[in-house]
Amino acid sequence: MWTTGKVIERIDWNDKLFSLRIKADVEPFIAGQFIKLSQMRDDKRVARAYSLVNPPGTDYVEVLAVAVEDGQLSPDLKALKPGDTIEVSSKAAGFMTLEEVPHGALQGKHLWFLATGTAVGPFISMLATDEPWQRFEKVILVYGVRLAEDLAYLETIKQFVKKYPQQFVFIPIVTREDYPDGLSCRIPDGINSGLIEQKAGLEINAEHSQMMVCGNPGMITDAQTALIDKGLVKNLRRAPGQITVEKYW
Repeated sequence: MWTTGKVIERIDWNDKLFSLRIKADVEPFIAGQFIKLSQMRDDKRVARAYSLVNPPGTDYVEVLAVAVEDGQLSPDLKALKPGDTIEVSSKAAGFMTLEEVPHGALQGKHLWFLATGTAVGPFISMLATDEPWQRFEKVILVYGVRLAEDLAYLETIKQFVKKYPQQFVFIPIVTREDYPDGLSCRIPDGINSGLIEQKAGLEINAEHSQMMVCGNPGMITDAQTALIDKGLVKNLRRAPGQITVEKYW
């Protein structure tokens, strides 16, 4: 089911990375879910999934995207400006939500968000809700990119730091240049070496840690391996664990 959305704002983080805020009639959703944007081309619908960056309850949808030169949809999205229209799926989907993270005795005390690139989007949505702050003693965002200019929503993240100074830990990882107070390793390597734990001042273990991992397939595969080596297991509905993942493409 598709509805016509109208672009009301766009943010260009760099020459390829951008956000679109779209006024659209979308059903209520859960933080962490995604919608699809689409266009008709040669009588065929071209659609791609994008996680919602905005929290539930807002009267718009917001997505973070990167323009791929030979992409079927992203170059057209990159060209959109306020006032333009785009087709939006009217219902969000996806299970990368805090509802899927075990509750009660199996929950643990620390919630870790591990993201690369545009996959930070669903975590920004979750951080803007009350749930992570009410359920966990510590919330840690590990956000990996190549260059500092690829760090989207930095000001938003800094507001979370300011609002929850005792609860929130932000660890930026920039792999191709130096970044103040950041790390320069791949996320899986940072887990294996202990650098991420050292930076957070917290141990990753099965008793206290819930890990939500979203990003490129290589990072997810290697991060899962590193976490399993630490004694954590994948979280499934039939068998609750500590590692919840969503591949971003």
